[in-house]
Amino acid sequence: MHRRIVLGAVLLLAHLLAPLVGHAAEPVVALPAVVVYAPSPCLACIDWADHLRQNGFVVTIEEKLQADMPKIKRWLNVPSKLESVHTAKIGRYFVEGHVPAEDILLLLKEQPRARGLAVPGLPRGAPGRESYNPICDTACTILDNASGQPKEIRREAFNTMLVGMDGRTSVYARH
Repeated sequence: MHRRIVLGAVLLLAHLLAPLVGHAAEPVVALPAVVVYAPSPCLACIDWADHLRQNGFVVTIEEKLQADMPKIKRWLNVPSKLESVHTAKIGRYFVEGHVPAEDILLLLKEQPRARGLAVPGLPRGAPGRESYNPICDTACTILDNASGQPKEIRREAFNTMLVGMDGRTSVYARH
């Protein structure tokens, strides 16, 4: 009788703990730290870094002189035709420009043999470029004079490019 009670208790405990054990067994992968190299001041670069933080990344911004940015891009092997304003280093990859966090997360999950990702130029609507003013180079917010609220900003379609080890590019994601 005593064995049945103990066996029943063990089976009940195992049944109750099974969902917790399965949940605890899922691997938790820490995201690599992100270092963003950006000319100072660059408000859109700061906004992009905040976008990454909101998606779980730990981000450090290293402000550079505009004249230092080409050296950083050469150091990380960013093709000149894909350049934007800021450049980031995430693990073994570079990330050039306003690449969405979801594309970076996919890159880190898939781990392709590549140099990195790039969103060339400064497309309106990309992370950090949600607001646009043609007289502001750093994605200033435009307020509607009547209401004081941000105006609706038109969004541009853009591609995130994957840069292979050989420098060839392919479309990684369309936005």
